[in-house]
Amino acid sequence: MSRPRIVIVGAGFAGYRTARTLSKLVRHKADITLLNPTDYFLYLPLLPQVAAGLLEPRRVTVSLSGTLPRVRLVLGEADGIDLDARTVHYTGPEGEGGTLAYDRLVLAVGSVNKLLPIPGVAEHAHGFRGLPEALYLRDHVTRQMELAAGADDPKSCAARCTFVVVGAGYTGTEVAAQGQRYTEAQVRKRPLPNGRKPRWLLLDVAPRVLPEMDERLSRTADRVLRERGVEVRMGTSVKEATHDGVLLTDGEFVDTRTLVWCVGVRPDPLVEGVGQPMERGRLLVDPHLQVPGHPEVFACGDAAAVPDLNNPGGYTPMTAQHAWRHGAVVARNVAASIGVGERTVYRHRDLGFVVDLGGVQAAANPLGVHLPGPLAGAVTRGYHLAAMPGNRVRVAADWLLDAVLPRQAVQLGLVRSWSVPLDTASPELPRVPDSASGPAETSTGGAPTEPPGPVRRTDTPAEED
Repeated sequence: MSRPRIVIVGAGFAGYRTARTLSKLVRHKADITLLNPTDYFLYLPLLPQVAAGLLEPRRVTVSLSGTLPRVRLVLGEADGIDLDARTVHYTGPEGEGGTLAYDRLVLAVGSVNKLLPIPGVAEHAHGFRGLPEALYLRDHVTRQMELAAGADDPKSCAARCTFVVVGAGYTGTEVAAQGQRYTEAQVRKRPLPNGRKPRWLLLDVAPRVLPEMDERLSRTADRVLRERGVEVRMGTSVKEATHDGVLLTDGEFVDTRTLVWCVGVRPDPLVEGVGQPMERGRLLVDPHLQVPGHPEVFACGDAAAVPDLNNPGGYTPMTAQHAWRHGAVVARNVAASIGVGERTVYRHRDLGFVVDLGGVQAAANPLGVHLPGPLAGAVTRGYHLAAMPGNRVRVAADWLLDAVLPRQAVQLGLVRSWSVPLDTASPELPRVPDSASGPAETSTGGAPTEPPGPVRRTDTPAEED
């Protein structure tokens, strides 16, 4: 008798945890296949530190094949699911198609950049959901500071050293905090003309920074950012983006060459094609994280609307903390469905949040206990080291080196602006040109007029929820 075939789509927090837990539970009683576009798990919370030159890119990645024993890794991007035939169709990294048959399916495809129908944003802004985007932003910010330092025109200098971050949630707040420290370090080595300082703006239509978190965390983050000179503008967003800058909703036009889009995420559009009931773009599941009517199909992470048993009628938020714990529950329930162990429902306890603001500053409330200043910074970094499934020593070593050595500010040119468009459903994959020669980078880091090749699973800007 053949062994059950388990296919897991996606290796984010939910998918990786599912695969790792399942490999321990079922061992040789099932064939586990993990389908993912890349061969690594990305620890997203530390991505702003990659963009700020604090951590090397490989530090926030964990090898899938090296850490998931008894799991077969298939590189590819799922682009179709047939529930009747029990198959998943995918496109490989070199354009080849393939099909995976399953007896149990786990959808853990995660989320992508959330777009709003604002003129010019898709053309002139860049997101922050994948490693290519972080690498591009690091190069771009470095280049703008170097161009500003050598600029003869004061207006051009001011525009190049002005950086606009839209979205004051977890990601946007950390990007602004880490980015400001990065540019300040560059200015200390090479001052800007006339003593000019880098200008960072953090915008959000919400009434406060980190609106989804505890108010004390919000106040801490807001205070730290303002003390560093970041212009925190709540109740304000972008009305239009152009090549020369952004028009704000309050009527001000800000000359800038950098617009970072961190307004939030939306579920991966792949789940829309499953043809099952949805909740605000997420696939509805029961408390066991199974798709109603299809007991062989499970969903978890950002792509699943998981009932919040502690808040009847609600669903668990789209956070890494929930996705990680979804994965453990799904693994146990998939194993139970093939006769290993017993099923369980997903029930959670809020463990609190940590937000790294750079240096020794952070905002943290582990288990609901609000921590001040340096203590919050120590707890935040300790939490990340404990939560990472690998590379802990390397990450700690980079933090130590950053504390005693000046940060390197060089642009490597590995990721060009046209290869990381905002309107893509695959932020973990850089755009690949049809031909060997792609377009040249523009002087401002903006997208060229003739970008090559199609973006896989690219979607039109979505309406605001």
